[in-house]
Amino acid sequence: QVQLVESGGGLVQAGGSLRLSCTASGSIFRINAMAWYRQAPGKQRELVALLSSGGSTNYADSVKGRFTISRDNAKNTVYLQMNSLKPEDTAIYYCNAGIMASVVAGTNYYWGQGTKVTVSS
Repeated sequence: QVQLVESGGGLVQAGGSLRLSCTASGSIFRINAMAWYRQAPGKQRELVALLSSGGSTNYADSVKGRFTISRDNAKNTVYLQMNSLKPEDTAIYYCNAGIMASVVAGTNYYWGQGTKVTVSS
């Protein structure tokens, strides 16, 4: 069994910064891509940032230049540094990871429980 646990959300004023963390635990042989998604009230979940196992990144246009995704493979942890936050960044942020439980297992994708980010104007 694999679990993803996020932390770091909270209330911040516009222009401020937050750093989200997501740590994977359980039966892990290898973690492939790790990503952050967000879902604002009344909206669909959207990809915010993705980091492949090879180190390539992909960002939503709305966060480019403000958010940075990174990972610590030794800690099975992915981070999202969010700077210059805007009220429209308010959402629940979810971690997603593609994880292999063994060398012969396929990749399964797991979600964290979400962490709430509120940006006040």
